[in-house]
Amino acid sequence: MLSIAHGLTGAFIATNLPSPFLYIPLTFASHYLEDWIPHWDVGTGLSTGKRSVRTALLLEVGDLVLTFGLVYLFWGYGQPDLSLFWLAVIGAVVGLVPDFMEAPRNFLKREPFFLKPFNEVHGWFHHSTPNMALGLAPQLVTALLVFILK
Repeated sequence: MLSIAHGLTGAFIATNLPSPFLYIPLTFASHYLEDWIPHWDVGTGLSTGKRSVRTALLLEVGDLVLTFGLVYLFWGYGQPDLSLFWLAVIGAVVGLVPDFMEAPRNFLKREPFFLKPFNEVHGWFHHSTPNMALGLAPQLVTALLVFILK
């Protein structure tokens, strides 16, 4: 999934549950559930050589900027009290942690030993598709649902 889907889902969960003891593990788990759905993301083609590391990295930076821009737009823009926005940021970051743990392997071709078990679990859930339209559809639905339900 794109960071947008994971980040918005994490922000939504964090802003709708009363305790970090609930929203942190649920936000973290939501990442794996979303990755189980066949999807397209900026890393699609990285392992097969169809996408360069440089291109994937540039796309990911744009994805992250757009993610946090949408989090601000949904939970911060025009709000005199930004406490809900910062809660949304925490949820977005936690929702992205599995991808952050995979970044050294994907972008630097180095995997610290302590991240390997987490990345293996992530790999069990991860289902990419090279079909961009099919892979972006569930992510657009996710973003729209978050916008409507927030």
